[in-house]
Amino acid sequence: MKRILLQLILSVCLLPLWAQEAVAPVKPLSARIDALIEHKLPAGSNVAISVYDLTAGKSLYGYQADKLSRPASTMKLLTTITALARPEADEPFRTEVWYRGTIERDTLQGDMYVIGGFDPEFDEEALDSLVAAVARFPFSVIKGKVYGDVSMKDSLYWGSGWLWDDTPYSFQPYLSPLMLNKGVVTVTATSGERGDSAHLECTPVSSYYTLTNKTQSRTPSAGRFRVGRDWLVNGNNITVAGNVDARRTGTVNIFSSQDFFMHTFMERLQARGIRCIPTAGAESEAFETVVKPSAVASSYLFGEFRRDSLSVRMAFYETPVQDVVRQIMKESDNLNAEAMLCRLGVQSSGKKRVSAEDGLSAVRMLIKKLGHNPDRYNLADGCGLSNYNYISPELLVSFLRYAYSRTDVFRKLYKALPIGGVDGTLEFRMKKGTPSHRNVHAKTGSFTAVNCLAGYLKARNGHEIAFAVMNQNALSGREARAFQDAVCDEVIR
Repeated sequence: MKRILLQLILSVCLLPLWAQEAVAPVKPLSARIDALIEHKLPAGSNVAISVYDLTAGKSLYGYQADKLSRPASTMKLLTTITALARPEADEPFRTEVWYRGTIERDTLQGDMYVIGGFDPEFDEEALDSLVAAVARFPFSVIKGKVYGDVSMKDSLYWGSGWLWDDTPYSFQPYLSPLMLNKGVVTVTATSGERGDSAHLECTPVSSYYTLTNKTQSRTPSAGRFRVGRDWLVNGNNITVAGNVDARRTGTVNIFSSQDFFMHTFMERLQARGIRCIPTAGAESEAFETVVKPSAVASSYLFGEFRRDSLSVRMAFYETPVQDVVRQIMKESDNLNAEAMLCRLGVQSSGKKRVSAEDGLSAVRMLIKKLGHNPDRYNLADGCGLSNYNYISPELLVSFLRYAYSRTDVFRKLYKALPIGGVDGTLEFRMKKGTPSHRNVHAKTGSFTAVNCLAGYLKARNGHEIAFAVMNQNALSGREARAFQDAVCDEVIR
């Protein structure tokens, strides 16, 4: 009895201590993220972080939030948000075919123009639709010239600060208002008997490039499967080599995009029975005349279309802006971001011919509108490939806050962002069972020693949060990504 009474007394006395332990307060967010910085940040690296509560309208956390960092592909957020905020944001990307002249007795007496609108999603199907529309006109002979009009953009085919040795990778395209299949050829290899060459198929099909097959089927000693070209001399001989023990796919960019487009366009016109008989002399409107050696290529030039009373639109192809935005965000497509930047330059400047700087000027105007000094940052391109870009987490969050305040902008942006553990560049991060799974909608950004993440998430209390985490000098991308995922988990808790 005494023992039971003693236990009862001890229970009553210790109850407050147990209760205190059971409801021990959770450490504040700042302490939890500070602990991550101390213990989980990759050794030798640094980080800058900004977290803002959109629901409460206040900052939740900042660590070197104004520190300048290279954004990698989170730069695409600035480009896209600025473009989506324009009054003309919903205008589609458009590629057109016009002729100027008359059609007489199965002959077009005049010139044809293919006018580039920098559509980054223009593919083989789109090309065939243009060719089919042209073929429906009552002529089979063009007695004149066929021009590619690439006057929308200057002739710089790479962005400022892009790395020369990133060609021939598909992620570094040759920029042009006329793009076919993103200026990229996809090679698919199918294995045969051991030691035999693999069967190769290329898309888009075109005689603009040549193919050398050095593969060996089911032969490990042949080395890894690889696709390249003679890029040091701007050649387009695609070489496929290595072991093919199953179906393999590789990609390579092509030099140059506008010639690849026009050559293939002319080739497919000829396949439809339409031939071109060029007239002597170049038109005064031609700002560039480039004649290639092949029979197909020598039948086109580059010149600017000027509409007059004899001008007739033959065909056009349009790509919705949302399709372009989705690729920018979900797949971090560099070409799509540069196309958006170029179009932004046209819309904001009112000029017909623009450079990347015209688009960047529009981004700087929005930076100023949001209360920041544009001179504090360096903007070099629209996609983040350039090492010359320098912005801050604070600036990224300001753009995310602005997008959130504009329902029209936010709706288009949010549904295009990768979702943690679900799709896009976040498909293999933020696994099921973690707070961030399906909860983080954010843009990634990475190249050597740089890894960034910026976007939106919802905290456990239901508040919408904007955040940016910019890891720098982190050679281990895996460790940097793990750190960012842990930060998101803590913000959500």
